[in-house]
Amino acid sequence: MTITPDTGRQAQPAAPAFAIELRGICKAFGPVQANKDISIQVEKGTIHGIIGENGAGKSTLMSILYGFYRADQGEILIDGAPTQIADSQAAIRAGIGMVFQHFKLVENFTVLENVILGAEEGALLRPSLAKARRSLTDLAREYELNVDPDARIEDLSVGHQQRVEILKALYRQAEILILDEPTGVLTPAEADHLFRILRNLKREGKTIILITHKLREIMEITDNVSVMRRGEMTATLRTAEATPETLAELMVGRKVLLRVQKTPAQPGKPVLEVENLKVVDDKGVERLRGIDLSIRAGEILGIAGVAGNGQSELLEVLAGIATGTGTARLNGTALDLTGRTSDGQTRRASRVAHVPEDRHRRGLILDFAAWENVGFGYHNAVAYQKNALLMDNDALVRDTAAKMERFDIRPPNPRLAAKNFSGGNQQKIVLAREIESAPDLLLIGQPTRGVDIGAIEFIHQRIVALRDAGKAILLVSVELDEIMSLSDRIAVMFDGQIMGECLPQDADERQLGLMMAGMKGGSA
Repeated sequence: MTITPDTGRQAQPAAPAFAIELRGICKAFGPVQANKDISIQVEKGTIHGIIGENGAGKSTLMSILYGFYRADQGEILIDGAPTQIADSQAAIRAGIGMVFQHFKLVENFTVLENVILGAEEGALLRPSLAKARRSLTDLAREYELNVDPDARIEDLSVGHQQRVEILKALYRQAEILILDEPTGVLTPAEADHLFRILRNLKREGKTIILITHKLREIMEITDNVSVMRRGEMTATLRTAEATPETLAELMVGRKVLLRVQKTPAQPGKPVLEVENLKVVDDKGVERLRGIDLSIRAGEILGIAGVAGNGQSELLEVLAGIATGTGTARLNGTALDLTGRTSDGQTRRASRVAHVPEDRHRRGLILDFAAWENVGFGYHNAVAYQKNALLMDNDALVRDTAAKMERFDIRPPNPRLAAKNFSGGNQQKIVLAREIESAPDLLLIGQPTRGVDIGAIEFIHQRIVALRDAGKAILLVSVELDEIMSLSDRIAVMFDGQIMGECLPQDADERQLGLMMAGMKGGSA
């Protein structure tokens, strides 16, 4: 306590300027040092961005702050006071809330039930529900978080589900909110609304930490940004003093091209022609409702849309791993969509390659070695045959080593299990397998999902090189920037239908966003 010279009265200590201080945080998992002596200060009432490549240590650091992990050494200060955060309940008591990339909601519960789950007061639920209903009404009015408290989660859009996660944190009186890749599954309009919510929270004095790989979002919404690389904090700077180029270089350690460099397409003959394609799932729900599209040689057709609107079913039926009705022709020859005479292996023999949206579920067997994963679907290739009965495993190992070199897969060890590679390098294993089969048609879903900015640049270059080699490419991505920069034509899907099509040079984000929300042709 100090004494003011003019009055002699005791002066109150100044409020701490930082909502969060992390000092010398270290965390290792066996021989892997995930966080190395990290220190960061997050100012009160600001939006602070954290960016970095895959494996840079961002998620580990936030998991320490939210109590999922305990640091091997270092100190956490909340509002200037040293704070022990042993678990997520301790984090909540310290005023920290977290909105995860994959929401932690009970699908068949209502909004109200999800909000009070784990925060019930007493044995009787009715008083807790009544209190939560009043609180939700106030929070919705104050922060533009309008959502029906009696709606079931499974009936809400992704954007509204995200609002429920934010409401959960605010109901628990969070003053510090951590958001992990919050716009990954939102339409542009939903992302804009989220940013309005975050600005409202900031105006009310809340502190927000935003983890994202989208530099445009960092530049638009944050006050300060910290950059991590290989487990260390490389820089913290005012966003107004940064540029996307400098941030990308700080993340990767070299200059990075932020726009895809490609010459205009030179389309050739039609490779894929689809008419009235329909898919009904095993619950009787129509997932594709009469899709018409065509792709020519030397062309990338990009399919934009929020996840869950039929894009996955489109890729899977064309790849031969799901069934449908309608007609599809590859180089003029009819494809069997019913599954009676054709499957994924038949499609590969027809020179169709498929990079699935979910590399873990469809693209890799994580416990198998890289060379085994490279051979999946192509194990009958002549180059891998020793004789009529046996595969030449050594030949496949050598071929995998060559692919790893060409695709810069790290570590370049064909015998290492797929689970021991980072997400970006796992994606490169799948891409190397499919692209180097030299297909006539490449079906590719979410090519850079969970991939860092350096690997994104490389993957985009390989896709464009395949197009320039005269191949046809059907690209599905929820990343609108990726669709607009890679595609030669853009189609937008909503609820199993194509809502409209345009050229990238004529594309307008508002128009595309309207089509992604179900407006035919982008007109309200």
